[in-house]
Amino acid sequence: MKIALGVSGGIAAYKAAEIVRLLQDRGIRVQVVMTAAAQEFVRPLTFAALSGEKVIIDMFGSAHGDAPANVESAIEHIAIAQAIDALVVVPATADVLARFAQGIANDFLSTLYLATTAPVVVAPAMNVNMWNHAATQANLEILRKRGVRIVQPGEGYLACGMTGAGRLAENEAIIAAVMEVLGASQGLAGETVLVTAGPTREKIDPVRYLTNRSSGRMGYAVAEAALRRGARVLLVSGPTAIAAPCAAELTQVETAEEMLAAVLKLLPEATVVIKTAAVADFRPKAAVAQKIKRKGETTLELEPTTDILAEVARRKTTQIVVGFAAETENVLENARKKLASKSLDAIVVNDVSREGVGFDSDRNAVTIISSSEVIEVPETSKWEVAHRVLDQVVKLRKRSAVPVR
Repeated sequence: MKIALGVSGGIAAYKAAEIVRLLQDRGIRVQVVMTAAAQEFVRPLTFAALSGEKVIIDMFGSAHGDAPANVESAIEHIAIAQAIDALVVVPATADVLARFAQGIANDFLSTLYLATTAPVVVAPAMNVNMWNHAATQANLEILRKRGVRIVQPGEGYLACGMTGAGRLAENEAIIAAVMEVLGASQGLAGETVLVTAGPTREKIDPVRYLTNRSSGRMGYAVAEAALRRGARVLLVSGPTAIAAPCAAELTQVETAEEMLAAVLKLLPEATVVIKTAAVADFRPKAAVAQKIKRKGETTLELEPTTDILAEVARRKTTQIVVGFAAETENVLENARKKLASKSLDAIVVNDVSREGVGFDSDRNAVTIISSSEVIEVPETSKWEVAHRVLDQVVKLRKRSAVPVR
């Protein structure tokens, strides 16, 4: 998911740097667009370093406005307008609000506003008299009628020395508005979600190991969705070929024993545990120091690994614990047994014998079971499944009435 963050020329422009970080914490790419006036308050290099993206400062040039006009830069506002999921302006000055309202497109930001069909969020900041002026209020009313989300400024001491309305809204209010228009509520704000993902590998000899078909996609989708909803995410991952969400606090492990140690170490910090990892149930009783040579039949003696989910459920205090179960037969019956025997708050079960869902796929079909309800989630993307699971976590938190630490 990507947004364009417009920064206009007010003293509050420096606060946009923190907005970049907070959006990135939720797994969102941010491309900054600065007006000429904004550059008098903050250097573009600051936002380039924070965002890792080119900062747009010129309608017909490079990121630093020193290149000659070319076809690519001349239509860049159209390309960005089509690529973003939202346009957010922090701070939005009276001048920018007026140009948006009247359809005046005389720089990159105002042109981008007219060119995009994505949701638009503006966080005004200005002198109290400018905010209260009839022209500003009329422009705001026009924008509201067009569907622009306006984050009301706060009241207090202003940079100009006056006191009143016009102070940039608090970061939390701005982020909440952005996430709302992106369809991601902040219902997990304040939660620390511990997610396990991927397979484990159990060593047989220096070149062979026992593992399974888990790609880690489901767990990584849960981790990213939780970030979008405002949670701090602790991600414990087995070996995967996909990139973890950049804002997640990643612990990489290989074996079931390593995953157990990492989870138990992080458990006291967590308020929610979602265990999607496909942990090996067995491991070789003794790994061989040298490669096993081909010599007819070979017997491999296995022993059970520790049941991490059961251990977490045994040690939990106020944490909500959600397990995942991959089944091939008696799917719901087996899932209910695990829900009860491991004292889970909910379990998410899928039939991995089905083709095209579950392992090695971007899609899944699951049933979410808790003590009070059974929710069928028909085949959909793992991203959507992740959100349905988190919807259940929010419900469970409300029912428990246990405040977040």
